[in-house]
Amino acid sequence: MNYADIKRIDVANGPGIRVSLFVSGCTHHCKGCFNPETWDFNFGELFTEKQIDEIISYLEPDHIKGLSLLGGEPFEYSNQQGLLPLLRKMKEIYPNKDVWCYTGYLFDENIVDEMMVKWPETRELIKYIDIMVDGKFVQELKDLNLVFRGSSNQRIIDVQKSLEAKEIVLWEGKGSLK
Repeated sequence: MNYADIKRIDVANGPGIRVSLFVSGCTHHCKGCFNPETWDFNFGELFTEKQIDEIISYLEPDHIKGLSLLGGEPFEYSNQQGLLPLLRKMKEIYPNKDVWCYTGYLFDENIVDEMMVKWPETRELIKYIDIMVDGKFVQELKDLNLVFRGSSNQRIIDVQKSLEAKEIVLWEGKGSLK
């Protein structure tokens, strides 16, 4: 897996001060994407143990709330495989820090009903994700007043509660939805 960027301090992609990883590779190619260079799976640099250790060290301070995964597309199969070592280590060391994941795939239709059925990597990866912002960015539905999402079709989903309830449970965090 390649990555485009690691932001040590990010306040735009989830609540609180976060570390964000932008992976490379996306097949959605949304019109108006804010990161089109990350569509290319070969963009950026190779994601290795060095970057995992770097992210783990960035997460150490108490004021860092968690990790956000963006892209590109974290749920492209090759990216799932690349993210697993990071999330395993992060949740082992920092079990109380949360993971937010932004994906163009739909949680229920694509991830639960398709990917989790055919790929063990997806079944493991989803265990580590607390909140997911799902759905492709739709330029015609762009709304700058939305919190933590770019277009009104996107949902902010509490992943673990949704898996337990076997239905979509939206995140009810402070300032979450209009």
